[in-house]
Amino acid sequence: MRNYTTVIGLEVHAELKTHSKAFCSCSTEFGGEPNTHVCPVCLGMPGALPVLNKQVVEFAIRAGLALNCEIQKFNKFDRKNYFYPDLAKNYQISQFDQPICLGGHIDIEVEGEKKRIGVTRIHMEEDAGKLNHSGATISTSDSSAVDYNRAGVPLIEIVSEPDMRSAEEVIAYLEKLRMTIQYLGASDCKMQEGSMRADVNLSVREKGAKEFGTRTEMKNIGSFKAIAHAIEAETARQIDLIESGEKVVQETRRWNDDQGYSYAMRSKEDAQDYRYFPEPDLVPIVVSDEWLQQIRDNQPELHDEKLARYIAEFGLPEYDAQILTSEKKLADLFEATSAICNKPKKVSNWLMGETMRLLKDREMDAEDLRFSPEHLAKIIELTEAGTINNSVAKEVFEKVFDEDVDPERYVEEHGLKSDNDEDALRATIEQIVKDNPQSVEDYHNGKEKAIGFLVGQTMKATKGKANPGIVNKILKELL
Repeated sequence: MRNYTTVIGLEVHAELKTHSKAFCSCSTEFGGEPNTHVCPVCLGMPGALPVLNKQVVEFAIRAGLALNCEIQKFNKFDRKNYFYPDLAKNYQISQFDQPICLGGHIDIEVEGEKKRIGVTRIHMEEDAGKLNHSGATISTSDSSAVDYNRAGVPLIEIVSEPDMRSAEEVIAYLEKLRMTIQYLGASDCKMQEGSMRADVNLSVREKGAKEFGTRTEMKNIGSFKAIAHAIEAETARQIDLIESGEKVVQETRRWNDDQGYSYAMRSKEDAQDYRYFPEPDLVPIVVSDEWLQQIRDNQPELHDEKLARYIAEFGLPEYDAQILTSEKKLADLFEATSAICNKPKKVSNWLMGETMRLLKDREMDAEDLRFSPEHLAKIIELTEAGTINNSVAKEVFEKVFDEDVDPERYVEEHGLKSDNDEDALRATIEQIVKDNPQSVEDYHNGKEKAIGFLVGQTMKATKGKANPGIVNKILKELL
């Protein structure tokens, strides 16, 4: 078999974090009852006119600046015409020939190799509604219900150049893109809720060939893992077709991650199929120099700058800094907690250790964290002061993680304070030493681990309340 190269470009939709929709005042809140966040504008009722949400434009500009794009000071909206049940107006307000951002790039790193991925454009548009099928898929359903809550929710679409050559590069690009948009505050980029969706454009060509092969597009894949699977499967499918003498057809395909295959939806449309024309109900957008400079001056600190600062300012190892800055929510918690207790390494340890463990156990994203930095700082201070030991601290933190309880009050109400009374502890430890002569002998024979057994017996006798530091001190004195 001949050697082939995979060529991949992405179209990524990010749902913008505005309170209201792109062209009306309806709420963008996720999870409302079907068809409760709708009005004549987002339903396309005759005579209802759109009014542009200024925050949408600002978020698009911020994204463009962060991705090194050229901001188009004159840009406009267009109508993209197509029929689908979840598109009430039978057209989508989008941008075609004059988008808000052109050019740009994202730098990624895969297995120590750095690579620059070009960004073709960023444009603004509105989302469509959602079809809820009675069966598992539309083809196996007797009926489908339409929920228009999402119709009119603002999006930016980031279109890349076909610069990626593997699933690993695609995932690195998406992770960097998601992180950047989250840091901007423009979107939470939760793929499981549909606030970030990726369409994968993929073709294969013989190694060394300059001409691109025929591409297919796989729509709205719901997770990074599914994207990797889809890329691998589609690459293999196209190579098999070419090797067997058949042609790859330019088409849109849907990936089924449960069954591990894609199927054709429709032939791939070109721009002329959508009959684009300027949106007559919206005036062109003119971005003034003053407004652009204002947005530029107020750009938040992005990942790469924050990473370098954490290493320099807080003295964190690069590994710690990488994990803490990988999610904006984690970074925000780290800085706020460190400002309260002034113990950045301790804060880092709690976030990287227990916080990450509980996120995994609860199957949550960092974005879902709700406990306050004040309460994490209190746990650290209580532990440092010896008021509670490490095992109790972990128990208390779990309550803080789930319910954001006041740790000081919780410790008091549940009698969890460490026993720091040396005289009382000494009497307990003397009895434990007396009851365990074999462990004492083992310790004297050079078996250091024997003291750990005696510490454990002490903690058991005190129901975990003994201060481990004091226990170790007394044991070494007695032994």
